[in-house]
Amino acid sequence: MAIEEGKAAPAFTLKDTDGNKVALRDLKGKNVVVYFYPKDDTPGCTKEACGFRDLWGDIEKTGTVVLGVSPDDAASHRKFVDKYQLPFTLLSDPDKKVMEKYGAWGEKNMYGKKTMGVIRSTVLIGPDGKVKKHWRRVAKAETHPEKVLEAIRTG
Repeated sequence: MAIEEGKAAPAFTLKDTDGNKVALRDLKGKNVVVYFYPKDDTPGCTKEACGFRDLWGDIEKTGTVVLGVSPDDAASHRKFVDKYQLPFTLLSDPDKKVMEKYGAWGEKNMYGKKTMGVIRSTVLIGPDGKVKKHWRRVAKAETHPEKVLEAIRTG
């Protein structure tokens, strides 16, 4: 299933750092940013997460929920959250089923070598559950959160 702007976002339920289930359907009525990243505490992923953290005050004022999703387990997420004081929820997708639904798992080209892996991407979902914006391949993790905030603000 391809992610299309204006269409319903695929439903999902994943566990957070405390083992609680987080379901997209429970967030209806709010803007939701779902960003997919390869691995906790790696350079690009840390820059992206800290970018969302640093803009958190502005994001929070819009009533937007931010969910970071990677294949890492809850213990890894907990260390990452604690180390960088991340104020938003991280979710574990160890079998990569949600990533596949969102086009965030697939073939990547790393230094000329094709591999399967997490494709850094982000989906902004509106209060109605429809995709407002989809960044299919995020090139600059460190500046991406600013672009997401701008999209939230412009509606």
